[in-house]
Amino acid sequence: MQPTGGYYIGLMSGTSLDGIDAVLVNLNLQPIQLLASSTHPIPTELKETLLRLTLPGDNEIELLGIADVQFSRLQADIVDALLQQSGIAPSQVHAIGSHGQTVRHRPEGATPFSLQIGDPNTLAERTGISVVADFRRRDLAAGGQGAPLVPAFHAALFSHDKLDRVVVNIGGMANITLLPKGRRMPVIGYDTGPGNILIDSWISRNHQQDYDPLGAWARSGHIDPQLLSKLLQLDYFEQAPPKSTGREQFNLNWLDQQLASVDHSISATDIQTTLTELTACSIANEILKHNLARAEIYICGGGAHNAYLLERLSYHLQPLILTATDALGLPADWVEACAFAWLAKRCLEKRPGNLATVTGAQAERILGGIYHA
Repeated sequence: MQPTGGYYIGLMSGTSLDGIDAVLVNLNLQPIQLLASSTHPIPTELKETLLRLTLPGDNEIELLGIADVQFSRLQADIVDALLQQSGIAPSQVHAIGSHGQTVRHRPEGATPFSLQIGDPNTLAERTGISVVADFRRRDLAAGGQGAPLVPAFHAALFSHDKLDRVVVNIGGMANITLLPKGRRMPVIGYDTGPGNILIDSWISRNHQQDYDPLGAWARSGHIDPQLLSKLLQLDYFEQAPPKSTGREQFNLNWLDQQLASVDHSISATDIQTTLTELTACSIANEILKHNLARAEIYICGGGAHNAYLLERLSYHLQPLILTATDALGLPADWVEACAFAWLAKRCLEKRPGNLATVTGAQAERILGGIYHA
């Protein structure tokens, strides 16, 4: 018996590995109705394995196979808890849209690929709900970057007939979606560079914290102009879109190489301040290239909680005003997870989930594989 409501679950875990976001939404309503949401940390041992898999190393196939099942079991437990929280039965849910966990994203070169783990077979078996997963590879097969995929959701929910809007998602990576008023021009979206990834990695190394609460540590230091200049010289920042990036580029090994080339010592605190400025500058620089003088800027993702980062971004974008997507009816913390619930619905309806102007694919494609309950 097919579910009759518009209930879908979205699961998202980004490059920052700060946890799995889960949402239960009713997609039959406009605006969509967020019924339940939660974030669950990834257990330390699994998180360490996932981090190992993001870079080349020993015994990768064995590690990947084990982590694939462990991650999907964790997802299933999260879905069960979400349903108990909401009072919705599994039989009422059309599908789970599972992004999985990206362990490698290499969209360039002769054999581009993107790999997300979190076995959808295990997830469907344990929850009794159909699963839609593996969203990125069809876009890659069609010549696209496989990312970012969320701009299609931004366009569906946040476009305005009379106002230009920019949606800034600050997760592990940061990406922007440009929504021209009245869809008079194509939607543009791409990764601008690091979001929280370097900020979180640096505070983890130095203070064993997962993130910098409110950006307080960064606020206590000073920007190092020479280091900032070196970081911004990376070729990625000069590439024209479509483009996407990940932990393969922005990691502590890369940062250590840049620090070694600076001709003076820099305190750990000032490095944190400079990394925060790198995120702010790389986002602002891309927005300003598009000459949207009166655009509304909406922020989502974990970076929406970094007050110091938002102050620096606002400084570079003034007089434009930054506002969380909460003002548009969807809380900043849950936009990406909601997007994958929406992408699952698009797949079941045999409707495209990508925007070719964003990813660079030859055309729009139906994204995801379906794993029936």
